[in-house]
Amino acid sequence: MNRRLFIQQASLFTMTLASAKILSACTSNSDNKSTTSTTNSSTAAIKEINFGVLSTESQANQKPIWEPFAAAMSQEIGIPIKPFYVTQYAAVIEAMRFGKVQVAWLGGKPYIQAAKVADAEAFAQVVSEDGTKGYYSHLIANKDNSITAKAIAAGGDKYVIENASKLTFAFNDPSSTSGFLVPSYYIFAKNGIDPKKAFKRLIFAGNHEACALAVANKQIDVATISNEVLSRLESTNPTARQKLEVIWQSPLIPSDPIAYRRDLPADIKKKFQNFFYNYKDAKILAPMKVSGFVEAEDKNWHTIRELEIGKKIEETKNQDNLSEQEKKQKIAELNQQLKEIQ
Repeated sequence: MNRRLFIQQASLFTMTLASAKILSACTSNSDNKSTTSTTNSSTAAIKEINFGVLSTESQANQKPIWEPFAAAMSQEIGIPIKPFYVTQYAAVIEAMRFGKVQVAWLGGKPYIQAAKVADAEAFAQVVSEDGTKGYYSHLIANKDNSITAKAIAAGGDKYVIENASKLTFAFNDPSSTSGFLVPSYYIFAKNGIDPKKAFKRLIFAGNHEACALAVANKQIDVATISNEVLSRLESTNPTARQKLEVIWQSPLIPSDPIAYRRDLPADIKKKFQNFFYNYKDAKILAPMKVSGFVEAEDKNWHTIRELEIGKKIEETKNQDNLSEQEKKQKIAELNQQLKEIQ
């Protein structure tokens, strides 16, 4: 895929979470002992690590998936690893920012924000069941909804654009990559459509599962979801899954990053790297719909940064309150930002 086509932005939302104590770890060695002793002292100083889990589904569905994985992590790292479940994407970012979460499995867009404000550093990337390092955003509709067959015939994105004023629509979360950022750019920004004004009713359902259930229960006509969550519904809620039809698929999105705070002790970082790069237990990974993890670095998610900037460019072009000169100046600044991350 042409990397330049994969460009977008979503507006950043104010995030709130009560401040938590910042993690501190004593790695000093007063009697000048060996590196092994330093490693042991770092491990001993940290009593517990919170591992941030994004809210793609309800906590009830997440626990059976994440707790065995956290137990395996705890055994390898030598420190108890506690899953930190959140109800909004912003919450895990703020928890990481204030040191309440030290390591997290993030989506692409939340990671970009966490790298800015929460001192997050990506070190691993998810590999899907089929071996790819990517996933997709979908639009879904209820199979029994009269619009579904028409949407498939016309092209789901085109149908939604042309009939928006008659439709109810649900995004996932404003910080979601597949549930907001990607469809916002490819379906709306590129076509000069403001979804806040276009639909009969627009909501943010909160997570992927909530979007799926809203469509399955005929509360919403069309909603966003990732292919990964759609696949997991086959086991977590097969009744709902059978009611859903995909009417649009996005280009490939870079798969999720695993990130830790930069101030985590170096020896603990190394332990996390060793765990993720070598973990292959299919029984535990299968419910996550992944086959493993590979080494990664921050630049792997430049595509998401490009998407954010691209969306700003498209939105600027359609801003009626700006003069042509103001538009040119703003677009030039955004294009410069694009050049700096390429």
